[in-house]
Amino acid sequence: MFGFRPLPGGRSRKRATRALFIRHGAEGTPEGRSLRLLRKWLSPSQLEQFGRRGYFEVVGSDSGKRYRIHAGASVNVCEIDERGRLQEGLCFMPIGALPIGDVMLAQKIALETCEDKARAVARRFTPNGFHFRQTRPLG
Repeated sequence: MFGFRPLPGGRSRKRATRALFIRHGAEGTPEGRSLRLLRKWLSPSQLEQFGRRGYFEVVGSDSGKRYRIHAGASVNVCEIDERGRLQEGLCFMPIGALPIGDVMLAQKIALETCEDKARAVARRFTPNGFHFRQTRPLG
C-alpha cells in the first residue's frame, strides 16, 4: 500500500508517523488537554523538572516552605527540606473526577496562594520511595 523508506539518521517514516499520531491523539483527550494546560502554568524551571523527573517544586505562600508535586491525582504532594529530602506528605485535591493535570494545577495554585488553607484540609502521610516511582514523565 504505502512504501516507507528510512529517513536520514535511521528513523523510518512509519515510526515518525506513528509517534505523531499518538502524540496528537493523546493531546485530544481530557488527560492530554489538562497536561497541556498545566505545562502553560509552569515556570521554565518547573517545566524542566516535570519533563525530566515527573514532578515539580513550588514555594508555599504563607510559610515559604518548598513542596514537591509528583505526577498523580492523590497522595502526590510532599513538603521537602532544604536538601530536597521528602518530609511530610500531604493529600488534598479538588472535588470531582478531574484529569491528573487539572488536579496538579489546582494543587500548585492552592500552595502558592493559600498554603495554610490547603494544609488545613490535607490528610498527612509518611512519604516513601514506593509512592513516587517514576514510570514515565508526563511533561
